Amino acid sequence: MFYKSKKEKMTYGIVGLGRFGYALAVELASSGTELLVLDRDEEKVRQIREITENAMVVKNLDKKSLTAAGIQNCDVAVVCIGEQLDTSILTTLNLVSLKIPVVISKATSVEHGEILEKLGAEVVYPERDMAIRLAHRLETSKVLDYIQLSERFNISKLVIPEKMAGKTVLEVNLRARFGLNIIGIENDGDVIQIINPDYVFRQQDILFIAGSKDGLCRLSEWVENA
Repeated sequence: MFYKSKKEKMTYGIVGLGRFGYALAVELASSGTELLVLDRDEEKVRQIREITENAMVVKNLDKKSLTAAGIQNCDVAVVCIGEQLDTSILTTLNLVSLKIPVVISKATSVEHGEILEKLGAEVVYPERDMAIRLAHRLETSKVLDYIQLSERFNISKLVIPEKMAGKTVLEVNLRARFGLNIIGIENDGDVIQIINPDYVFRQQDILFIAGSKDGLCRLSEWVENA
């Protein structure tokens, strides 16, 4: 069973290892976040275990099986099942009923998305979001990657802005300025998962930042107006 870290890091659960789910799992794992991945396919789970050890085969996505896997301990759960509408809807319903703070579900149509929203999930449309992701990467050379999960929950991977180098996490205070959380810092291949307020940013740092689309846009404006 998967338990939340005593250090209270954000934890993420992914259900479904299609192209969208696999790409999301790889990106989150690369930032060093706590991650739980579930899928029915043993081969897909075996492959993702090369990236994160917290990957499990779950043949039935009913409430009992999901609870046994420990996904209710996650702060965010993402349902990456789009093609099988009934499975997508039932899995979303089960995750919402488990009182997970944020449940995000992939939709393949507007109608599908409306049903998921009524169940209490935030909805993503991968093709549309891919266009938004590309646009953000084109807007600024600082952004290495961008994943939009919803209007208020997105992940951006970016090279540290020059104006932040030499300052501490507390001095920059992205949370107070923009409502953004640093979920990882990569430097020379090493990823720091627990961010100390006294950490001094270095020129080679790559930041993994989570927060709202508005917050990330305001950060970009702040960087550009250096």
